[in-house]
Amino acid sequence: MKNDRQTAVLQIIEETAVETQEQLMQLLAVRGFACTQATVSRDIKQLHLMKAPDGMGGYRYAVSAQMPKLNFEEKLQTIFRECVVSAENAQNLAIIKTMNGMANAAAFALDSMKDTDIVGTLAGDDTVLLVFHDSAHAADFCEQVRQMLR
Repeated sequence: MKNDRQTAVLQIIEETAVETQEQLMQLLAVRGFACTQATVSRDIKQLHLMKAPDGMGGYRYAVSAQMPKLNFEEKLQTIFRECVVSAENAQNLAIIKTMNGMANAAAFALDSMKDTDIVGTLAGDDTVLLVFHDSAHAADFCEQVRQMLR
């Protein structure tokens, strides 16, 4: 639940100029996440969000530019440990099987890493399709995922 909510927080601040924790709570509620201000505050801290100028004289929540890439990798590993079932590759494609309803969270974590070897991701309910530049990168990625799952 926490990973799903935090994934939703990252999606919301990417799509919407969120100025307050109250506004973020309301947007989370629309997506089915009823939570308290304290929970939103903890999520903001754990996700290393900060207020950044919105270009129109106001401020909005954004991911800190100083946030280390390692945090995304740790988050990816956490999501994978909790929801990924298997990883297979076929040529330049990787297929990640997840528990039902978790493919979007896994795909968002992958997209957040901004791995230049990944051309694109597509998520269903329990499957993530990743397209790589070549088959070697797809095979390496699947092997890394299998290592995480052990």
